[in-house]
Amino acid sequence: MAKYGTVTYTGKSGTKYEFTAYSWDTEFKENYGAVYFITKRSQNNEGGHSHTRIYVGQTGDLSERFDDHHKADCFASKGANCKCIYGESNKDSRLAIERDLIEAYDPPCNG
Repeated sequence: MAKYGTVTYTGKSGTKYEFTAYSWDTEFKENYGAVYFITKRSQNNEGGHSHTRIYVGQTGDLSERFDDHHKADCFASKGANCKCIYGESNKDSRLAIERDLIEAYDPPCNG
């Protein structure tokens, strides 16, 4: 498990959400609710990294969410290699944040 740092995404509402970026192979504890961005993390010319947004979703249990994910083929075709996590235990809040971010970014695997 590698923790890369943080990435801030802004929803259509203008609300900013700070996500923690993790390597693709990271496993999470049970019953950890979160909104997540699946991204392709790449090194940029300045020596830092950028994230190509692939998919945004939410779950009440990150430990199980990526097992046989229904969009796994889409993730692979887009070169997904990073999970960006925004912890949120309240389901209604997760759904609202997910919707806010989908409306702002329209990630390709959400279509």
